[in-house]
Amino acid sequence: MSDTPSPRPAATMHIGAVAERTGLSLRSLRHWDEVGLVRPSARTEGGFRLYTESDVERILLVRRMKPLGFSLEEMGRLLELADRVAAGDADDAVRAELAGLVAAAQERRADLARKLDMADELIALLRAL
Repeated sequence: MSDTPSPRPAATMHIGAVAERTGLSLRSLRHWDEVGLVRPSARTEGGFRLYTESDVERILLVRRMKPLGFSLEEMGRLLELADRVAAGDADDAVRAELAGLVAAAQERRADLARKLDMADELIALLRAL
């Protein structure tokens, strides 16, 4: 018998705790699971979703893409690319695709900044009335 302790299973949390931590609705989390975007690492015998800290990090990555208007397909592709980078399997094509996503995110962020500036102008005008 070995004295080496067996690895402890990753701590898990139910969907409600994940929703609270991420600021997302249960509906969004369930939808992302159903479409295969971010799936929980496990399920209880009763079928309840169990998420790990790693799952939460993936969910937060997707949540950061939402305000920029990325599609579910684009979000899924970003996760695939991130997985390849994490696995050390990022060739030039993967890095180029990631660079394209960075450029798209920067453009979308700039558009949001312009809209915020316009909203600030409107608020200032309304306050001046």
